[in-house]
Amino acid sequence: MIRHFVTDRVRFGLTPAALVARAALAPGRGAHVIQIRERDLDDAALIEVVTAVIRAVGGAGVQVIVNDRVDVALAAGAAGVHLRGDSPPAARIRAIVPPGFLIGRSVHTLDEIDAAAAAGGCDYLTFGTVFPSAGKPDAHPVAGLDGLARAVARSPLPVIAIGGMTPDREADVARAGAAGLAAVGWFM
Repeated sequence: MIRHFVTDRVRFGLTPAALVARAALAPGRGAHVIQIRERDLDDAALIEVVTAVIRAVGGAGVQVIVNDRVDVALAAGAAGVHLRGDSPPAARIRAIVPPGFLIGRSVHTLDEIDAAAAAGGCDYLTFGTVFPSAGKPDAHPVAGLDGLARAVARSPLPVIAIGGMTPDREADVARAGAAGLAAVGWFM
């Protein structure tokens, strides 16, 4: 099962340097991908963090991707980008990035899965919110394992589950057919 560590230093009150230190520990905690999602940083600071994380995990077999910022991912030498639902089409991005550049997209409904698959260009889809999550309001809708299984069955691409992921839920997520999971709290 592929494990994505999604960063959120603001939620945990970390400085950029502390985030880099935390990211350096992620391979030892089972992360395969580190998704830098630091929306508040300006361009220069974000490039600095991404570059530092890449250096910190160098040689550990972990891919570093950047949330929604293709320009930053390319400038920092990241392995790819993770797109929001309202980001430009992945096929457009695929046309300007080097071969092997990883592109993922967040989806929340079966219709969004269909649209992302039809548009092309993605390597994987992240589906959620699967379980209640500390990063979402209490009233935020959750899909549950049945919703995740429906998403997996619908998607021609690998599905990464997000939302409330904990080590004790990993086996259930795998049984639902997900190729992996993405977590903030687990790794932070």
